[in-house]
Amino acid sequence: MHASSSSRKMRAVQYDKYGGGAEGLKHVEVPIPSPKKGELLLRMEAASINRVDWKFQNGKARPFLPGKFPFTPVCELAGEVVELGGGVSGFSPGDKVISVNFPGGGGLAEYAVVSASQAVLRPPEVSAVEGACLPIAAFTALAALRTAGIGLGTGDGPPKNVLVTAASGGIGTFAVQLASLAGHHHVTATCGARNLDLIRSLGADEALDYGTPEGAALRGPSGRKHEAVVHCGEGFPWSAFEPALADAGGVVVDLTPRLASVAVAVLHWVLFSRKKLVPLIASAKKEDMEALLGMVSQGKLRVVIDSRYPLSRAHEGWAKSMSGHATGKVVVDMGIADDT
Repeated sequence: MHASSSSRKMRAVQYDKYGGGAEGLKHVEVPIPSPKKGELLLRMEAASINRVDWKFQNGKARPFLPGKFPFTPVCELAGEVVELGGGVSGFSPGDKVISVNFPGGGGLAEYAVVSASQAVLRPPEVSAVEGACLPIAAFTALAALRTAGIGLGTGDGPPKNVLVTAASGGIGTFAVQLASLAGHHHVTATCGARNLDLIRSLGADEALDYGTPEGAALRGPSGRKHEAVVHCGEGFPWSAFEPALADAGGVVVDLTPRLASVAVAVLHWVLFSRKKLVPLIASAKKEDMEALLGMVSQGKLRVVIDSRYPLSRAHEGWAKSMSGHATGKVVVDMGIADDT
């Protein structure tokens, strides 16, 4: 019998209402889905939990997302192609791929259906766990730096002073590396005291403990003001950034858009302000995912993994991500035996 036959069941983790956190996740058995036209059925290898996953559970996008309950969360996936839907070319059963399935999710399961247009081949030099961290987290860092006007090629654009807040998180660890890889920017990063050495090792020129006056002021010992800020943290008002931005003009790209930040962004736009707050809205393209895979396979970009959990303990990974204390990415790794 074919793996995708709907009479066969798979294990999955779902929630059936808003709220509840890790306790609201249920381990269930459901039919293996079938790929429709333009889709791939994947045997899941790894799924990476992002802040957006549990924010959806908290009802941040209600009533639009999730589209219906029960819902199988997690949008950042790595897996092996087992079946092609109609009209799909460029993939074969047995191919290893990474994919972003936003906002449909489906990652916390043994099998998932994804759009072929949102999947790319994963080279063998990049593990499934590493690959599962790229389509949302690494891409978001890449898009944020682009939005802030940071040249990412060697010698691309003028040198700039770049600040990354919450730099030890899933997106921040990528943003620090991508900004420093260009070789001509000065990268300042804020994080907790325990992660200062890690952030320096990823290429930050100045690493600031956010618990110190320097960290709170977002200015390192060099006293530099910033032309670009990638804001990965929560809870900084615009007034905290404004004094730390270059007088000639600076852009804060906010990865945690709240109503207040959108209002500030509109005001800046209306007033043609030199100092701007920009909420980030972007979705990964195939060529970006392929470029990021290339950087990892060449050893240029490091994927920082906080922790890995088997599917049977996915709720523990969910809780770790919600805690805000993960260093790097939290991954559900289908390759881990359930008794570990």
